[in-house]
This record gives sequence, structure tokens and C-alpha cells, in this order.
Amino acid sequence: MVVDHIGIVVQRIEDGIRQWTSLFGYSQMTEPVTNGRQKVRVIFMAKKDSVTIKLMEPADQSSPIYALAQKGGGLHHLCFRCDNLDAAVKHFRNLGLHVLSEPDPGEAFNNEKIAFVYAKQGLNIELIDTEKKAKLIDTFRKKEPSP
Repeated sequence: MVVDHIGIVVQRIEDGIRQWTSLFGYSQMTEPVTNGRQKVRVIFMAKKDSVTIKLMEPADQSSPIYALAQKGGGLHHLCFRCDNLDAAVKHFRNLGLHVLSEPDPGEAFNNEKIAFVYAKQGLNIELIDTEKKAKLIDTFRKKEPSP
């Protein structure tokens, strides 16, 4: 498994983009995507030779990240890309981790499956087995291999 991205909760995506651009030199990698299952709006930020950042804002008050966003936001999860999502979820379950969400299509990943598990020390882990990101901006699309 390798780290794919770090998930950060923000009150407003537009403010998060400005902050990550001005403070750290990141560029917006994708257009906003709304994930209806998780009730979040997300974009990915990228910087050469650095980890990808996923900014997430609650889609509405019923979003699981709404309370965190109201407190100013912050670190939400680490996402690990694995070879086989179903096997990884089974492995973590066998290790006693709590599965928060079973593999389900994720709109931000072109509907490839995602899952969330929770480990000790407050570690929220997203699992994916794809490198796809939905709605890439043209400058990043040119770098992606053709299907």
C-alpha cells in the first residue's frame, strides 16, 4: 500500500484552494465533484514531488464532516492505494479495525470503489485500488496515460 492522498475538511472549497495555493504552492488538479453517498464536495490539489491533497466540504448539514467543518475543518483521513480493495478491507477487518463503509463507488474516483476503516489512535483510513481522479483539469489530463 502507498499513500494516495491526505483528506482535509474545509468550510468552503474555494477558500481551501486559495490557502493551499498561496501557502504551499499547490495547484487545483480537478474540478469539484459532489459525492452524494458521503454528502461531500471534493477537489484534488497537486504539487510536483509532493503528496496529493483532497479538500472536502460538507454538501449539507447531514454530511458526516459537517461538525468538523463548523469547527474550522482539519485533517480527516489518510488514503492508501492498494492492489485489491476487497482484500484490503478483509485484511483490516481481520486485524480488528472497524469498517466504517464497505467498498462502494466514489464519484471523485470515476465511480471506482472506495472504503473507509478506522484504526486506533484516531486514524481514519480511506482505501482505494485506482489512480483515477474524476474531472481532471486540462493541464493534469495531459499528464494522465490514455485508457
